[in-house]
Amino acid sequence: MNKGKFVLIVGPSGSGKGTIIKNIRKRHPDWIYPFSYTTRAMRPGEENGLVYKFISKEEFEKGINDGKFLEYACVHEKGYYGTAKDEIMKGLEEGNVVVREVDIQGFHSIKKALDASLLITIFIEAGDLDELKKRIAERGALPDEEILRRMESAKREIAQADQCDFRIVNEYGKVDEAVNAVEKIILDNL
Repeated sequence: MNKGKFVLIVGPSGSGKGTIIKNIRKRHPDWIYPFSYTTRAMRPGEENGLVYKFISKEEFEKGINDGKFLEYACVHEKGYYGTAKDEIMKGLEEGNVVVREVDIQGFHSIKKALDASLLITIFIEAGDLDELKKRIAERGALPDEEILRRMESAKREIAQADQCDFRIVNEYGKVDEAVNAVEKIILDNL
């Protein structure tokens, strides 16, 4: 049996990674969409166990010590995020397409851990930094320091975008175009 493909949707906070995956999931419900474990607080409208599994810092650190995560990082100096190994490796062994949103730290960790032939990496960016800042600010009542921290992280991530196999610009009001482009990349590289 052929091994599956692990699709990494990479990009800064506010670039639209989650929106793109949500739309891809509607088109391809048979693909695997493992959630990310996180210690951050749940935002309004989020559901535990759908995109994120919200756990305590102590539970997360136990998972680190137990080797549970394929990758993990402390993001925005605020909380842990990580991808559990089991569901991904099982999906790949069974020949499935596995789609995950990761930040640039997770991207680098996964690239070190898995053979490149298993990966399709797609960097998502907003039209420009002003647009990205607007999207981040619209997410909720974030303090100015948090917006600044996320913008600095975004600049570092964008500087590494060419390390991904593909780059897609998710322009404001054109999410369908971005979703179509991501879907085409995945299907063309299976």
